[in-house]
Amino acid sequence: MALTLACGCARGPQPIAVGSKNFTEQLILGEILAQQLERKLGQKVERKLNLGGTLLAHEALVSGEIDVYPEYTGTALIAILKLPPSSDAKSVLDQVRAAYEKQWRLEWLAPFGFNNSFAMVVRGDEARRGNLRTLSEAAHYKQDWLIGAGYEFVERADGFHGLVKAYGLGTKGQIETMDLGLLYRALEQRKVDMIAASATDGMLSVLDVRVLQDDRHYFPPYEAAPVVRDEALAAHPGMREALEELGGRLTDQEMQKLNYELDGKHRPLADVAREFLEKR
Repeated sequence: MALTLACGCARGPQPIAVGSKNFTEQLILGEILAQQLERKLGQKVERKLNLGGTLLAHEALVSGEIDVYPEYTGTALIAILKLPPSSDAKSVLDQVRAAYEKQWRLEWLAPFGFNNSFAMVVRGDEARRGNLRTLSEAAHYKQDWLIGAGYEFVERADGFHGLVKAYGLGTKGQIETMDLGLLYRALEQRKVDMIAASATDGMLSVLDVRVLQDDRHYFPPYEAAPVVRDEALAAHPGMREALEELGGRLTDQEMQKLNYELDGKHRPLADVAREFLEKR
């Protein structure tokens, strides 16, 4: 008499899923993470890039839809954990590491090395004319700065109003809000005198502009790092080591250049990530 046996075959771990938010730098970092894992672990990685904003990406990680994505310490502190801003990079990283592990069993690995904080940018000719290198110098230079920024910069806890108060920065009328992609054009066309950009914007590597040093450390740190599910680390031996190899490998200037490769030169995402890993 033939017996029918149910198959109890053990299934291997699910493929690693790498996610990202929906802007250039996140796409590049997500692809770098995916290619690094494929190289080091010898297995195919599922890409779920361009998920959306911070809350969507975070929820995807918590729910297990993705296993890892790049996040910023300041964003985690303020937007996810709802904690007060801080300018101490080590303290911020320690806070988010402890809170993420306790609340969601998520681990922050070694930061990539760059800090994508806000950057107040002026035209190069004006910076040279006034010998401006810091925000304090800009505040003393003139009291009628016309500032351009993205819409959320006005409302953020670490945004416009706190900046003006911290530096005594004199402004001409209300801040000019616009889509982030229009900021540099507005600055070049002299529609504004100063813009609230990001420290790793690709355009900073090619335009005649100057980032003013935040000499009073108003802006909190936004160090980027892989955030990964503990379950994924346990299920995939070597995953932690592969991701930790990327720690400290990117400066602000190198990230600017990578962003410009995608945004300015419109090169394929996979090529930009692959060339970075090969050169590294």
